[in-house]
Amino acid sequence: MKVLIVDDEESISSSLGKFFKIDDIESDAAENGYSAQRMLRENPYDAALVDLKMPGMDGLELIKWMRSEGFRMPIIMASAHGEIEDAVKALKEGAQDYVVKPFDPEEMTIKLKNLVEASNLRAVVESNKSGSAENKTTFIGESPSVIKIREVIKKIAPSNATVLVTGESGTGKEVIAREIHAFSSAPDGPFVAINIGGVPENLLESELFGYEKGAFTGAVNRKTGLFELASGGTLFLDEIGDMPLSLQVKILRVLQDRKITRLGGTTPMPINARIVAATNKNLEEMVQKGTFREDLFYRLNVVRIIIPPLRERSEDIPLLAASIISKYNRSMGSKIDGFAPEALEALKKHDFYGNVRELENVLERAMIFAEQNVITLSDLDLRSSVSRPDVQKKPKEILQEAVSLKEIEKQAISRALQRWEGNRTHAAEELGISRRTLISKISEYGLE
Repeated sequence: MKVLIVDDEESISSSLGKFFKIDDIESDAAENGYSAQRMLRENPYDAALVDLKMPGMDGLELIKWMRSEGFRMPIIMASAHGEIEDAVKALKEGAQDYVVKPFDPEEMTIKLKNLVEASNLRAVVESNKSGSAENKTTFIGESPSVIKIREVIKKIAPSNATVLVTGESGTGKEVIAREIHAFSSAPDGPFVAINIGGVPENLLESELFGYEKGAFTGAVNRKTGLFELASGGTLFLDEIGDMPLSLQVKILRVLQDRKITRLGGTTPMPINARIVAATNKNLEEMVQKGTFREDLFYRLNVVRIIIPPLRERSEDIPLLAASIISKYNRSMGSKIDGFAPEALEALKKHDFYGNVRELENVLERAMIFAEQNVITLSDLDLRSSVSRPDVQKKPKEILQEAVSLKEIEKQAISRALQRWEGNRTHAAEELGISRRTLISKISEYGLE
């Protein structure tokens, strides 16, 4: 991020530049509007901080020139006078904010970062306006966990290995399945999906395997099952944890033999479908309780992709939000360009226990009620989201659950090891410690 500071007081430009550098923000200083014009022509900037009163060309004239020349970066106007009339003029000419000197450098840094982020998102939304209306399969985000997931997808997609995708409801398990299909060796083949929990148990077997004419009362014609329909492509078994035990053994047989037999049929038929299964349930616990077959679990768990909840990768929220706005702009005929900085900040701070699905619902509602071409804080309704698990507890109960720093450390290590299925190298990288330190902590806390 690079900022142009335009101020005739060298002390202000210099001190701000030093403060910005602490936050890894580059800056150049211009002593007047004419110098700023030259620097803007020669260098790219993400934002500008412009003083109102300057000799020669004042701040308002400079902002007017910048907008007329097509410079679209966010601009903050600064003034030592604080006149409402000046603020109105600055905003009218194209400034995004107005501050009165002296101002807090830390607050200014936050303002600039928020404005630049909102501006970048607006550019993403606008770049998608002319894009295809077809659903994209990209798993969106730039957090370390998302980058690793994309790397895994590209490695495993060309093979025919069975994949198990786990994560909370609404995290994007089907998006992962579609991306695996898109990067597979047969991306033009069919992608067939079924929600196991959404099909009555007595119909599930016939949906998956199909049936022959006369197999049972009402079977007046032959029906092709989903395993057959997905041949040459991918079959996505969503909510595999809801599959009844009676059917699990038959699915296991399919995974072993790569053949199916229609209900009422006698001849096994080979299938050529990539199997991707997903669930928001803890299959390991279900195996322990006897509600999920252990042998089926291991057949499904050839490759495991664990999607972290959105609240653990809040840095991905801006990009996800921009993508969602682009999608609804097309379907709703809206012209929302992005977010007001305070609205974006509220989204980033919110715990989305409904994950991406909740974020999508919040933004769809906001776009319906938005009065401007950007979503403002007043457009967002974050009250209806799922509460934190401890919100309803009494203060005394919460106090009793307070834990020591060592217990917090133990829990963090335990969760990291679970997420990486015991892989100590990856867990240590996630925790930001050396592998040797992690091994020592595992021994100290008895987590072997």
